[in-house]
Amino acid sequence: MWELFLQDARRWVVPGQISTAPLSWRQLLALLFRHFPLRAMLWFRFGSWCKQRGLPFLPGYVQRRLYRRYGLEIVVGADIGGGLYIAHPIGTVVAPQRIGRNCTIVAAVTIGMRNEWEFPVIGDDVFIGAGARVLGGITIGDRARIGANAVVTRDVPVGATVVGIPARVVKIDGRPAAPERVNA
Repeated sequence: MWELFLQDARRWVVPGQISTAPLSWRQLLALLFRHFPLRAMLWFRFGSWCKQRGLPFLPGYVQRRLYRRYGLEIVVGADIGGGLYIAHPIGTVVAPQRIGRNCTIVAAVTIGMRNEWEFPVIGDDVFIGAGARVLGGITIGDRARIGANAVVTRDVPVGATVVGIPARVVKIDGRPAAPERVNA
């Protein structure tokens, strides 16, 4: 729990960027006082730790606290790698099958099921823009970028940038997508 939270906290040294520098207790406390989304991540990691150890009632309490205090609906105990950065948790819903390392979620994002009980799998180093919806049992590849207000209901390849409703691939690894790969 602690190592995952420290990875989350390092994303706040320079907000949104990945830092490998070790944090002192003083720096960590300053970050916690300054950034309420980081406090939400501390509660999330604590609730997940409690759930892994089978402690009764605490995970449910933490989940309710996250919603009431921070406006964040996140599944306590979800498989989420270190370095999670949720810039604005109010109105954000996070219910994945799995999220990899260093995922950035901007604001008012929904990650969850569509009509069936299948949830998204999100790779490492993924950026999800404001208002985006990632729905259903799909896979988002590593280093993918999802534009603001995109609605993603199909798999996204590694390194792709998707935009629109429904989302379509516009770039792969920074180069314009080939015409046959435009629909994601």
